[in-house]
Amino acid sequence: MQQDSNDDAEDVSLFDAEEETASRPKRSKIRHPVASFFHLFFRVSAIIVYLLCELLSSSFIACMVTIILLLSCDFWAVKNVTGRLMVGLRWWNHIDEDGKSHWVSESRKATSQESKSVSEAESRIFWLGLIACPVLWVIFAFSALFSFKVKWLAVVIMGVVLQGANLYGYIRCKVGSRKNLTSMATSYLGKQFLRQNTGDDQTS
Repeated sequence: MQQDSNDDAEDVSLFDAEEETASRPKRSKIRHPVASFFHLFFRVSAIIVYLLCELLSSSFIACMVTIILLLSCDFWAVKNVTGRLMVGLRWWNHIDEDGKSHWVSESRKATSQESKSVSEAESRIFWLGLIACPVLWVIFAFSALFSFKVKWLAVVIMGVVLQGANLYGYIRCKVGSRKNLTSMATSYLGKQFLRQNTGDDQTS
């Protein structure tokens, strides 16, 4: 395991997944089915309860408590368990004595024997769930705001914050600091632009 407390985590790039997949043997088998299940269970359950809360119960307090409990369980499980098992990543944040915030991340080295336990299927499940659900909570936030459902704003904001924190932490863990994230995004867009232009030249 490689531990880094200076906001830099050595690992493969999110945006270079296609090149990595082509250059290494595929491991599509789900090695941790329980972790994969609970990676999606809590967050999907929270969304379902939010969408169906008026049908499931007439009590706003009961629905709110249920959703917050599911979001809290999801935050803990994804941060401490499923990320480590499914993609070999883990992150946390701590405040030092001077009040300065430090992001600490761990990742398996690409050449490590432990990296063999990371499968392509689990990686896709992990990142799909990690990215899609916070996007849905952002949509719910705008919907609650524009429909004047003020009482639901606190619940929706809780979903955005908890799931957005995990997304932000794992992206930092995957690609490193903000500077590296910007350079990765720029490189990815540049590659896509070149591929599109190359394809247009070949067709013409």
